[in-house]
Amino acid sequence: MNINIDFDDLKERAKDLAQSGVAKALELTDTGVAKAKELAEISKLKVLNLREQDAIRRAYMDLGRLYYAERGSAPEAAYSDLCDRITRSKAQIQVNEQRIADLKASGNLTDEEVEQACHTDFEDAEWEFVGSAPAQGDQDTASQAEADDADAADFEESDVKTDDQA
Repeated sequence: MNINIDFDDLKERAKDLAQSGVAKALELTDTGVAKAKELAEISKLKVLNLREQDAIRRAYMDLGRLYYAERGSAPEAAYSDLCDRITRSKAQIQVNEQRIADLKASGNLTDEEVEQACHTDFEDAEWEFVGSAPAQGDQDTASQAEADDADAADFEESDVKTDDQA
């Protein structure tokens, strides 16, 4: 058994292997850094897009408020169903507010008592429709309206003035 080991050759191969490993590690690091930068930019752009979508949603709400304020009593045909829905909802709110006032007066309830009770009730409530249930075709619309109302609650009131306020 004759083992001739050329230590210089072995040393040279180890050096070449180490250099190629370092080069590959640097290449992978550069690739990773570039990918991380691209992902960070994509994330930033997505956040900016969400802000712009929010701005659009707010503008749509302001546009709708302005249209209803100016044309709600005599809307164009394409808008009449939506304006009627708003008008009916406003009327129902007035009926509900009057009933609340009547209940508070008859029960000698203070605003603080009502607020405390409502706060507790709202936290524990299982939401359901009061009065007539929506028709089958209206359920999707009602669900979307509830989602829109929840989204709208997050936004501050508009500076749009109605004819009554002007």
